[in-house]
This record gives sequence, C-alpha cells and structure tokens, in this order.
Amino acid sequence: MNALDATSTRPYLVRALYEWCTDNGLTPYVAVAVDDSVQVPREYVKNNEIVLNISFDATSSLKLGNDFIEFKARFAGSSREIMVPIGRVIAIYARENGQGMAFPMPGASSVGVPSPSSTAAASVLSSVPLSEPLVQSGNPVGAAADAKVVQLMAVENLPVDTGDEVNSPEPPKPPAGSRPTLKRVK
Repeated sequence: MNALDATSTRPYLVRALYEWCTDNGLTPYVAVAVDDSVQVPREYVKNNEIVLNISFDATSSLKLGNDFIEFKARFAGSSREIMVPIGRVIAIYARENGQGMAFPMPGASSVGVPSPSSTAAASVLSSVPLSEPLVQSGNPVGAAADAKVVQLMAVENLPVDTGDEVNSPEPPKPPAGSRPTLKRVK
C-alpha cells in the first residue's frame, strides 16, 4: 500500500485528541466548516463555521467514526441529531487551554497552510501555544504520511531548555548607582 492509497489520518487524530482531552479532564471542542453535508442547527452557524462541544456531558450516543462524527445534543433545550463528515472538521481542541490540532479547510490546498477563513479554529489555537511541539527533525509529525496535518506553532518561537533554566532575554538592568523609586499617582 502506498501513501496515496492510505486512509486519512484525520479521524484517528480526532479520536486521539478527544481521548487526551477526556483523560485530562478537559472539554473537547470541534470546529466545523459547514456546508450542505453537515447536519447541525443552522441558527448557530457563523461565517459557515460552527464550534461544537463534544464532551461526554454535552452529548449522548457519541460516535467518532472514520467517516462521520455523530451524536445527539441539546440546543436551546431541544434535542438535535448532529452529523458531521470527518472531512469537514477543521480543528479539535481543549476549551480550557486551546491545545489541539487544526486541519486545512476542505478544498484548501494540502501544502500544510490553513485557509485564512478558518477563524473559529485559528483564533483559539493561535492564542495558546502547545506545550509539546508537533515537530520532529524540522518536519511536522506525520507530514510524510499525511500532508493534510497543519503545524500549530513554529519551533523557532519555543524557548530553548538547557537543563537548569530556560534561556530567555534578560530584563533591562537599571543604571549603575540608581535606586528604585516609587511614584505616587493620584
């Protein structure tokens, strides 16, 4: 089997991050690019995107399959059946800290660059850095197997750990011979 015949890694990554969120007591959210194939309450869709809470407490009958994410959830007090094709999932992340993974928008080129219109995922994921980078040897993990996975943060922005302390720029030193003073503001 060659790389072109392999199944997509997206459903496996979605399930893995869902499990990671639940194991750590976090709330898994998915951002979805909405089109006619997505069955969600349209009144909650903004800019052709919706963010769904897929935690155990918010859903019933959750199925994270290879082709669809299916569950029942309550919206404004009424139970609704939700069905999202896996290919329409643009991100999965933890609500509490924003850690997760973004995928390219459906129909976007697979060069590893997310579409600028994926605002729901980008706004959350870009504001909180991952504690563990998704990079090994300068290449995104899984890039050889599936070029559809998007790297969330650049390696050059990470602090360098030398063992004892993290190298970071030192704060500016006060001029020699000066003492700190407090200024009263009324």
